[in-house]
Amino acid sequence: MYLTTYFPLLFLIFFATFVLHDTPFKMTNKLIAIIIISSYIWTSTAQHKKREMRAVWIASVANIDWPSKKNLTPKEQRLEMTTMLDEFVKNNINAIFIQIRPTADAFYPSSYEPWSQWLTGKQGVKPSPYYDPLEFIIEESHKRCIEVHAWLNPYRVTNSESTEQLSKHHKYFKDPEMFLKYGGKTYFNPGLDETRQFLNKVVEEIVKKYDIDAIHFDDYFYPYKHQNDVFPDESTFQKFPRGFTNKNDWRRNNVNLIIAELSQTIKDTKKWVEFGISPFGVWRNKSADPRGSATSATQNYDDLYADILKWLNEGTIDYVAPQLYWEIGKKNANYEVLVKWWSENSCNKNLYIGLYNSNLGVKEAPSAWHRGNELVRQLNLNKKHPQIDGAAFYSANAFMKNKFGLNDSLKSNFYKYPALSPISRNIKGEEAKTPTNFKIHKEGKKNILRWDETKDSNHLKAAYYVVYIFKGNQTGDINKAENIFVKTFNNFVDITDFIESHKDTYCFTVTAVNRFKHESTPSPSIIMQ
Repeated sequence: MYLTTYFPLLFLIFFATFVLHDTPFKMTNKLIAIIIISSYIWTSTAQHKKREMRAVWIASVANIDWPSKKNLTPKEQRLEMTTMLDEFVKNNINAIFIQIRPTADAFYPSSYEPWSQWLTGKQGVKPSPYYDPLEFIIEESHKRCIEVHAWLNPYRVTNSESTEQLSKHHKYFKDPEMFLKYGGKTYFNPGLDETRQFLNKVVEEIVKKYDIDAIHFDDYFYPYKHQNDVFPDESTFQKFPRGFTNKNDWRRNNVNLIIAELSQTIKDTKKWVEFGISPFGVWRNKSADPRGSATSATQNYDDLYADILKWLNEGTIDYVAPQLYWEIGKKNANYEVLVKWWSENSCNKNLYIGLYNSNLGVKEAPSAWHRGNELVRQLNLNKKHPQIDGAAFYSANAFMKNKFGLNDSLKSNFYKYPALSPISRNIKGEEAKTPTNFKIHKEGKKNILRWDETKDSNHLKAAYYVVYIFKGNQTGDINKAENIFVKTFNNFVDITDFIESHKDTYCFTVTAVNRFKHESTPSPSIIMQ
């Protein structure tokens, strides 16, 4: 902790001391001064959460973020990924939402779908020299204490009119009756039982095979409406109405079914893996439903047939990350209105706000995205809503450019200290085991903190460990983020440089964080003098 951290507070104290001792000064103004100081003290201590989601979306479709080109070698792909992850660590980012199934294809060896064209340049062609991109991403992310949320698009098969880019082994050619064309793109037919069965197999394989932290869907369920084009599912509705007479209700039920089934598939496979949705930012407009928001925009419920509130109420999803990609004050979709609405309607599930860092400084964007930093204004506004558990930035490419100094603001202010990921309110998990044999080891000229690895009842190692440091010879408050010395995937920390540069007495302790994100009680402390 440095003096500069407290300089504004010291100035306020000096100012108040002067004011409060100035006898002609009115009592009202004295009270105002006291309120200002109290407010500053409260905000300075409350602004750094120890648990907070800090995520970045990494889009693979059309090579938006990663890989940056189709023709990169596996070595170049890995270098791009680790460079991004290292930058995220510098900004205390603790999760990525990585797109591994952009168009019914795969960024991993799948039993059901071909390798992605966005990875190798041609669908169905595996990386050469071979490697498993998803396995690599998980390993490198977890090393850096970054969660991996595997991002899938459920229905989209092509991103253009042509199907020529599809591998000859694609399911599109094996079972063409499962697919529909709409708006110049190809989709799985959401009204078919076979579609849901297939998607469950795809997700089950990912969860079973890979050490992911969550399955993540974005806003693409039924496609956004395309001019006067009609989604061609009338014959499916007539053939398989399942008791529905209203097609819109039937479509919503199609999506409700897949969400509920996937939720069960995920939890039956690994109960600690979360299921999260990042929907379009408006559930319904108030004009359509009194429970809706004071907006006039596209609606999840009516246009995409995604009833987010139902899933939140029923607990079939574990978190929601609405894409609030508009500026504060926007007439038909005001960020301030929507962030309040979602805070009041998250149904006690984890709430992460999707932020549009890609829009900063874009020529065509409204003026708000050119004056100062709109995202800093939005992050400050989020602090007013304690229900918000964090934020996610779209997307990685813009994040790497540090648009309008966003990363600088994160490092110096919002994400100044590391943060643990929030515990899911929707998943009951076991407590973490406390690390034992926490000691300082002299290894040559090095001083190493070491402890025994912990395992849970499923014989799984801890997700990571948290080492805390306190000045003096007593353990302090581990609930304060500023007391985190380091988060580490390993069961040791090299403190040689710290010892050489700090001559005071310090106290260390360590905790373990398990797959359910529960933190153990701290180990017995070590005093370093």
